[in-house]
Amino acid sequence: MFEKSLWVFHLNSGSCNGCDIEILNIFAPKQDVERFGIKLVGSPRHADAIAFTGPVTRECLPKVIEALKAVPEPKIVLAIGSCACGGGIWYDTYAVIGGVKELYKILKEEYGIEPPTTIYIPGCPPKPEAIIYAVAMARGLVKQKQKREIYIEELDEKTERDIVEILFGEAKETRHFVPNIIVKTDGGEINEP
Repeated sequence: MFEKSLWVFHLNSGSCNGCDIEILNIFAPKQDVERFGIKLVGSPRHADAIAFTGPVTRECLPKVIEALKAVPEPKIVLAIGSCACGGGIWYDTYAVIGGVKELYKILKEEYGIEPPTTIYIPGCPPKPEAIIYAVAMARGLVKQKQKREIYIEELDEKTERDIVEILFGEAKETRHFVPNIIVKTDGGEINEP
């Protein structure tokens, strides 16, 4: 999609600045991503991609939406760090709506905007090499090494009941076990004293 150069707008929506320092580190002489045609720009109107750091705070939400709308199509979002990917340790606090997935829900429901192509770079903070790899993947310079695989095992009723009994047996031996727990399952109730 971006064969010649990739201009990136850095958007901080409430991070602790750990990821921001790593973003600036990739533009320093040691990493020097400008040799790959990647440039940091000061306006989202000039950008091809947004380097998104931090969880989306309620205070920053209107500005984040304005910045995302200002980036011309086609655009890429680089969700950098654990906070941008899923909200980090603040995912359920009163001042934070979460990571980019929660932001995309708001964009779709309230503004009718489809989520852009997003590359998730987890870590607290992620290494500069991981950020460079993600940007190179966005540019098409390298291929993705790993793909997400989800495996869901279907359990029969007896196996599910055995697992619950094993978990309760292990929990009873810890000092954190709370007595009189009633678990309701499809097969009935398991009452543990």
